[in-house]
Amino acid sequence: MQKRHLIRIDGIVQGVGFRPFVYRLAKSHKLTGWVFNSNKGVMVEVEGLPDNLTRFQNRLRQEMPPLAQVTEFSSTEIPLKNDDRFVILQSEYKGDTSVLVSPDMSLCEDCLKEMLLPGNRRFHYPFLNCTNCGPRYTIISGLPYDRANTSMHEFTMCEECEKEYRDPANRRFHAQPNACPKCGPTLQIVDREKRPVKTNDPVKHAKLLLRSGRILAIRGLGGFHLVADAKNTNAIETLRERKRRAEKPFALMAANADVVEKYCKVTHREREALQQQARPIVLLQARSSSKLPKVIAPKSKYYGFMLPYLPVQHLLLLDNFDVLVMTSANYSDEPIVISNEHAFDYLAPLADYFLIHNREILQRCDDSIVTVAAGHQRILRRSRGYVPAPIILENKVKAPILAVGAELKNTVALSNGNKVMLSQHIGDLDNPEAIAFFKDSIKHLQKLLEIKPHYVACDMHPEYLSTKWAHEQELMPKIAVQHHHAHLASVMAENNSARKTIGIILDGTGYGTDKTIWGGEILIGDFRDVSRYAWFEPLPLPGGEAAIREPWRMAISYLRQAYGSSMQKLDLPIMRSTKPNELNLLMQILDKEVNSPKTSSCGRLFDAVSSILDIRNKITYEAQAAIELEMSIKGNLQRNFAYPIDYNLKHGAINFQPLIREIVNDKTQNIANELIAAKFHVSLAEILIAITIRARKDTGIAQVGLSGGVFQNFTLFQYTVERLRSEGFRVLTHSRVPPNDGGISLGQITVANAMLQ
Repeated sequence: MQKRHLIRIDGIVQGVGFRPFVYRLAKSHKLTGWVFNSNKGVMVEVEGLPDNLTRFQNRLRQEMPPLAQVTEFSSTEIPLKNDDRFVILQSEYKGDTSVLVSPDMSLCEDCLKEMLLPGNRRFHYPFLNCTNCGPRYTIISGLPYDRANTSMHEFTMCEECEKEYRDPANRRFHAQPNACPKCGPTLQIVDREKRPVKTNDPVKHAKLLLRSGRILAIRGLGGFHLVADAKNTNAIETLRERKRRAEKPFALMAANADVVEKYCKVTHREREALQQQARPIVLLQARSSSKLPKVIAPKSKYYGFMLPYLPVQHLLLLDNFDVLVMTSANYSDEPIVISNEHAFDYLAPLADYFLIHNREILQRCDDSIVTVAAGHQRILRRSRGYVPAPIILENKVKAPILAVGAELKNTVALSNGNKVMLSQHIGDLDNPEAIAFFKDSIKHLQKLLEIKPHYVACDMHPEYLSTKWAHEQELMPKIAVQHHHAHLASVMAENNSARKTIGIILDGTGYGTDKTIWGGEILIGDFRDVSRYAWFEPLPLPGGEAAIREPWRMAISYLRQAYGSSMQKLDLPIMRSTKPNELNLLMQILDKEVNSPKTSSCGRLFDAVSSILDIRNKITYEAQAAIELEMSIKGNLQRNFAYPIDYNLKHGAINFQPLIREIVNDKTQNIANELIAAKFHVSLAEILIAITIRARKDTGIAQVGLSGGVFQNFTLFQYTVERLRSEGFRVLTHSRVPPNDGGISLGQITVANAMLQ
């Protein structure tokens, strides 16, 4: 009656306690055999009574360790071997690997209880972890995921830690970062002159410094944070001044979700997002009664809150602060700092003191950012807690493809069969540090997956630094993918849909097939082919890049199109505030078409409206004008807000002159900005929906995908999704990769693969 099965389990199943889980499960069902890690995942042979084998396999699928993610599961009956027990065998790695590494995860409840239990040998130890939590991706140098291939190889386990590590019944069995105060990493405080501060309790001393208004650079999991007391206005203003971050909101860390609810409205799904083990920053609507200093998030209705994920963060918040400012330690748009020495040199002008540790960070990994919109969690920045978990495609990619992403919010990706592994958020490739990070991430992905790509996919834009790097790779064939096609393919891929789709793709900048700047596109296509069904009527971008930094320039461009020479007589704040010589110069640039490339960008339309309403004429961070335009809205959008206009789709170009005239008319009649902004959002959405309905009538396609950075606008996104669904469309949206350019690399791989087919 006995049977024997060979089981292979692939995915994130190594370094997460899977073997001891299998061991305990097999013993509980009186099965014999073995389990071991291999280059193809976890291999199991189990032998016993058929009913026991069935129950074992059911529980194997249903009761996995918290950090495990299974991508493949196969079970085959094989001949009996008549073992007398069940054992864990030594790992075996031969040939190509399909092994995946777990993302870094927040401290689990069991470890937190130990850390807070007086008398426990790890009481207040800031580096405790187990197989269910702690660092993974940021400390690994290569496979197999053994201690020798991590930055913990410098720390020899003491006898007690070694005993835990070797015991299959212990939750620290083969937990590679396992350590305690006797044998593990340690903390130290130094001042900005690199002089050590004498203290027996670095965390306690750090709390005193924070209470006194000092700014600390604290070395964490994937890099340094700059930390300040969130109730200390002077400290936050000092941090803004030092970091040259005039108005962009700072991230906050709170002790728990109940504390967050004191300052924000938190729905059930948002609480779940806060408390998930990835511990991302969650964008939440601030309460009007919040007493946090306005300087934390000027002109924003949202706070970005996260909960502590490291032991040291729990200890900092314990009995002292309910909220801390916890922002990435860098200057604007540069990569987060990871090494102690670099921090001393680079962050000395920013921080008063440094709380450092001696466990090396091998991969920088910034905090992830999510929001909850249209009923689901949406990732806006995919990094710590999510990387390197793969995106699973419906079909296998023909050959390994490296995708190098876009210029802004860059990520790179590498395919392996039906898995695509995206890098952590790299950022904007406009400085040497970011380029070095970009190149290092490509090397690390290849080493981690043990894959040499056969092709490299890149953006069509010839001046993107990622594209230039791709063209320098002489031994790999290049596949250029149009930017907005990649956006459409990205949202299709993560929804496992290969059929033709209507794509509403809205962003700031993308290189079009006609060599102009696109950004407001209605596309129709699939992975292989795409066509442009409709687009925002192209307008001049006066001054080129300067028009992105100074939205008033786009306002003039739109007003000039709508009113011609009579625009200068308009009774608008922008006409009164713009100096005559600046206005004349801009008009000459537009008339002579000098340094005024045309763009169909939706982002620039938002900029123009923001400036016309006198909300924002110059920006200090990306998309600030559009964000503050959205923030000016109060209450929910209503369909009857839409202006009664004809968008006049002529040869595919959407004419926004009537919309601009309505906005100007309302502004000159002193209608409140909050209502005009709401009407603009509704009108734009209704225009896009009307065109999408028309496209369905012309093509028979009833599936629509939304992608592009403009869909980070919660108000526009939520309204558009609900309306499209009410019109009977199946709506594809992003939830596992960002809608912005952080998801471009996924789209590049799927388009490149379709081209190769």
